[in-house]
Amino acid sequence: MIPIGLVGIGAGVAAALLFASVTSGSYLSIVLFYLAPLPIMIAGLGWGHWSALIAAVAGSLAVAGIFGEVFLFAFLAGAGAPGWCLSYLTMLARPAPAGEERPGEPAVAWFPPGALVVCAALLGAAVVVVAAPNFGLDGESFRAGLKTALTSMLHVESGTPAGDPLHMPGVSNIDRMLNFLVVVVPPAAAVLATVTNLINLWLAARVVKVSSRLARPWPQISAMTFPAWTPALLAVAVGVTFTGGLAATLAGVVAASLLIAYAALGFAVLHRITLGLSSRPFILGGVYVSVLVFGWPVLAMTLLGLFETALGLRARVAQKRGGSISS
Repeated sequence: MIPIGLVGIGAGVAAALLFASVTSGSYLSIVLFYLAPLPIMIAGLGWGHWSALIAAVAGSLAVAGIFGEVFLFAFLAGAGAPGWCLSYLTMLARPAPAGEERPGEPAVAWFPPGALVVCAALLGAAVVVVAAPNFGLDGESFRAGLKTALTSMLHVESGTPAGDPLHMPGVSNIDRMLNFLVVVVPPAAAVLATVTNLINLWLAARVVKVSSRLARPWPQISAMTFPAWTPALLAVAVGVTFTGGLAATLAGVVAASLLIAYAALGFAVLHRITLGLSSRPFILGGVYVSVLVFGWPVLAMTLLGLFETALGLRARVAQKRGGSISS
């Protein structure tokens, strides 16, 4: 128990330092800030979820001691809770159902990778939903509070004195830009949190696997599927966005995070259906580069994930090739 506690405390301090690095203002510090959940996840995957929980608590206390209570909750929501929860779910297992045992392997069914992706998306949305009451408890007050917060932030970024009208080079209509940001920022924040969760979980699993401490076998990610209730949840979230008010805004946050989860499924489908093709490295490389450079091609991956759910593209491709696609 002592090593678990020491690992947890060390991981918590490391996470707090990564989280606090953003105060330096450098571009590298932004990358380090988004890697804050990584030490917690490494502790959880390699030494158990109690170690991750200790890391989350230790990191929160360290951040609170330096910056105050407000940042304690920010650390918990953005790094501590997702780091502990996802590492806990990753290592969650139950006895395998009869008939699914594999020779030479423990009869264990691990938490599915597709369900992990959906949980990462819901945790990303939860960060925004939990923060929403800080800006207002109804649609109008939320938008006004967020607009005020964005205006204050842009005053600092542009160097405009607090009492002066906001002025930014190249922007002719500041109010229109702020209204646009009020609409875009909540779902964009959820998408960013979802992507951060997924990247950190993947990196943590690779690090722990290299150290030979990863107890679960590496999953076949290209074959992952989402829980059966995921499309229904997405449909409900999209439907609520048409109702108006704060509920519509928060539903848009959930819908955006689930759509980026479907983009991850789309990448899994692409990896699966391109197996065996001589042009596979060029296809995958081109898609990843285009997404990183332009951003918007991720919409194509989202559609691919949605089509997979509706049409079973991987099974159709496998059938046309005369058998199953194996990695």
